Amino acid sequence: MIHDRRPYYLKRLYYKLQDKYVEHFLRPQFASLGEGYHFIRPWNVEIFGSPVEVGKFTHIVSAADKKIKFVIWSEQEGCGKISIGDYCLVSPGVRITSATGVTIGNNCMIANGAYISDADWHGIYDRLKTVGDTAAVELKENVWIGDSAIVCKGVTVGENSIIGAGSVVAKDIPANCIAVGNPAKVVKELDPAIELNKREKLFENPRQLAKFMDDFDRSFLKGNSTLGWLRSMLFPRAGD
Repeated sequence: MIHDRRPYYLKRLYYKLQDKYVEHFLRPQFASLGEGYHFIRPWNVEIFGSPVEVGKFTHIVSAADKKIKFVIWSEQEGCGKISIGDYCLVSPGVRITSATGVTIGNNCMIANGAYISDADWHGIYDRLKTVGDTAAVELKENVWIGDSAIVCKGVTVGENSIIGAGSVVAKDIPANCIAVGNPAKVVKELDPAIELNKREKLFENPRQLAKFMDDFDRSFLKGNSTLGWLRSMLFPRAGD
């Protein structure tokens, strides 16, 4: 569909359905899930193992063809953990797997198809070794992981740094820089004279933000009708 033909009330019902799904099916699988979360198509989020922690005001966006997967698998009891901070964004197709620990700081953004893992998942010489070598991964505050990038075991990405699309991060990346390539290398340092605007600023006034989004939906969907939406679904035509 080119346009959203749903009437306003139907979109609001859809939002409520998503929230009900999260509360009924996903919340019990999280060790913790902060307030103000927003899931899009939460039925495409898969969780295996525990604990998985998600902070407040985090957005998790999935799609039918790009599911989000949080997986914990460890040979040692008490090992393996995924911790996602406040105000983060997790995009479609993201996979995070842990045998030791993956920590994602506040305000981080993880783009479409990125993969973060703290283990090899097989031994280099002993291919029957199911987990292989492991080392914790940490993304410091306000890190941005680009589209389809891979963050390997033992890596720390410093505060505010950006990992370019398609990069493979096998070694630590310092703070306040841009790193790209395979293996990822620093190509630019951020200008300290320019103030950083973090995602948390969006949520300084949650009620005001909710009202803005509601007003936007009302305006954007104005004129849509139930019959028009049904017609576009059952008998689509050019421009729908």
